[in-house]
Amino acid sequence: MATINGVNGVNGVNGVNGVNGVNGNGHHHIGEERRKSCWYEEEIEENLRWCFALNSILHTGASQYQDITLLDTKPFGKTLIIDGKLQSAEIDEFIYHESLVHPAMLHHPNPNTIFIMGGGEGSTAREILRHKTVEKVIMCDIDEEVVDFCKSYLEVNKEAFGDSRLQLVINDARAELESRKESFDVIIGDLADPIEGGPCYQLYTKSFYESIVKPRLNEGGIFVTQAGPAGVFSHTEVFSCIYNTLKHVFKYVVPFSAHIPSYADTWGWVMASDAPFTAEADEIDMTIKQRIKGENRFLDGKTYVSASTLCKAVRQTLNKETQVYTEKTAKFIYGHGAAHRALNA
Repeated sequence: MATINGVNGVNGVNGVNGVNGVNGNGHHHIGEERRKSCWYEEEIEENLRWCFALNSILHTGASQYQDITLLDTKPFGKTLIIDGKLQSAEIDEFIYHESLVHPAMLHHPNPNTIFIMGGGEGSTAREILRHKTVEKVIMCDIDEEVVDFCKSYLEVNKEAFGDSRLQLVINDARAELESRKESFDVIIGDLADPIEGGPCYQLYTKSFYESIVKPRLNEGGIFVTQAGPAGVFSHTEVFSCIYNTLKHVFKYVVPFSAHIPSYADTWGWVMASDAPFTAEADEIDMTIKQRIKGENRFLDGKTYVSASTLCKAVRQTLNKETQVYTEKTAKFIYGHGAAHRALNA
């Protein structure tokens, strides 16, 4: 759930709820500066909320699948909110997207063809297209309105959307991969978090990885997916389960994580292949220089080694995890998608 709170009663649209008063409860003791500001508030857990000051609400809307909001925030710049969950912030999205894209691309010996599941924002395609080896990128997102929204409002990805190597497909990623006869060097899951009533939790299941994703990888191909919160306390929501699920499908699986300030947490990704991941820090740095146009802001060899060295508490959970993600045993992060809210309205 997301709320915009302001002293002047800013009214939200399509899932962003406006309230009157300070923080919705008249908390006037917080201070003069707080009372004069408009604040975005996201409920991360039942007893935990994360909020920050806004400059303005740039756009709100709703598609067939999701609620969409674009905010101009004081600490994080332009911020994309989908179904009440912060998806991407201008100031630190490079951490998420470099982590999602480059480890898999750099471990592959020659990544030419790439398939993106989701990625409507365009940032994942942007990072992939920086690789000189890339010949074709298919970005498959189910929600055309989100894609059009991001094309219109996110200037940073304008060049990527106009790149001739990028083919945009509006479809369910499962149906699209099933219907295609071609296979890919790298498949990337840049999907929304698995939330109840969300559009894509079935794309985190063992059956999907086993029967759809793996058969569409070329020999030595790599799959990587965003895998939700991966902090000391939050990694048990879905991160450990996604990791364990991929271990049941692929021979080699690497979990890694990084702190993302706008998420107020450490975030996780999981990379998987039937070919071993052997590149060390120096080799990764050499490959970056050879293949990638421009400078990475976040990820280099040492950063990847650090990111894939998880803390003791998280390692212990991953080693002991037994749950496999299936349609009947799905796990969700806190929150609900638009479909769930509509059913319970």
